Amino acid sequence: MSQAREAGLARGMVPEPLHPATIPATLTETIRTGLSDDIISGRLPPGTELEEQALAERFGASRTPVREALRELAAAGLVSIEPRRGVRVAALTLDQLGEMFEVMAETEAMCIRLATHRMTAPERAALLALHARMAATAAAGNLHAYDAQNRDFHFAIYHATHNAFLAEHARALRLRLAPFRRAQFRGADRLARSHAEHAAILDQVLRGDGAEAGQLMRAHMLAASASLADYLAEQPVAG
Repeated sequence: MSQAREAGLARGMVPEPLHPATIPATLTETIRTGLSDDIISGRLPPGTELEEQALAERFGASRTPVREALRELAAAGLVSIEPRRGVRVAALTLDQLGEMFEVMAETEAMCIRLATHRMTAPERAALLALHARMAATAAAGNLHAYDAQNRDFHFAIYHATHNAFLAEHARALRLRLAPFRRAQFRGADRLARSHAEHAAILDQVLRGDGAEAGQLMRAHMLAASASLADYLAEQPVAG
């Protein structure tokens, strides 16, 4: 997602339709996504030094987008940047990831619980329309497009809480976990299961049952955490 699009969502604009062929990707995003996939899959094991010049040559870019991508990866906890020691792949345990997803699960549950009772009719219609578009994306197995649409889906829920502080907190958590959330979609049938979980949540929203919607959202987030753990367990150990 472009920075302009994320800024628009942060101001509460209703998301426009996303189509796989038109989803924009900046050079920084391309570098960040490529490196995060390599780190999470184990192709770049903990302790690996990441040199800016080598990365610039790999991605055909200048050092500026590489540096920005590394800063974003550092914010997500995937790399550590130390003065005079350079950038190295950080070590994250499954326990640490589990703790992060646990906090995200509770935050998302609060968001959907409030949004159920506070969202306007246009916000509800936009959320349902986005969910309908995501069905085709999930069926096609398009991870990149679904990841972008999924981010729009959850950002729309944050905005519908009409609590700016909570929405900003939720967005910050989601962006920090973005590489891991993308990786969990690589699990078997995870796109289809994610979409089905969204459908169950929205059903409770339409019923006006915020408490049940919150319970289902919490379960949805914990299912994502479990899917990530399964994916990581399947990756070969670098030797």
